[in-house]
Amino acid sequence: MSAVVDHTRRTLRRRHDERGAAIVEFAIASVVLLMLLFGIISYGYALSFKQDLTQAAAEGARAAAVASSGQAATAAAAAVVPALHAMNKTCSSAGMSCTYSTLSSDTGCAAGTSCIRVQISYDYKDYPLVPKFPGLGLLLPDTIKSTSIALTN
Repeated sequence: MSAVVDHTRRTLRRRHDERGAAIVEFAIASVVLLMLLFGIISYGYALSFKQDLTQAAAEGARAAAVASSGQAATAAAAAVVPALHAMNKTCSSAGMSCTYSTLSSDTGCAAGTSCIRVQISYDYKDYPLVPKFPGLGLLLPDTIKSTSIALTN
């Protein structure tokens, strides 16, 4: 009978010692899980924004390519604005810059042709799209850039 009582006391003591273990395990696991989840959301949002910048640069280069040579930069700017407006951004907004330049055969285009290059960049480090989370700044880019080149008429 005494052996049964001793075994019961040891079992109760062991359960008493492990009472807070589940809370500690949950706290550690939830921090890791939340960091992973927030990282996926932040990276996905930045990737979606990069795709939008690429779309805007491509539309600008395409519009400039079909415009007359004197109006190429104006046409590129006019085409980029609606695409950026869909993202609630403009080339004059904080962190955003747009450049339009004409390339010749000695600067990267095929011989006898001319091209227009539209480059859009966004300063993601100083103007993040989502709130900063400690540690994720190492994984996200400082600047998001997109360049599109098109042959002109």
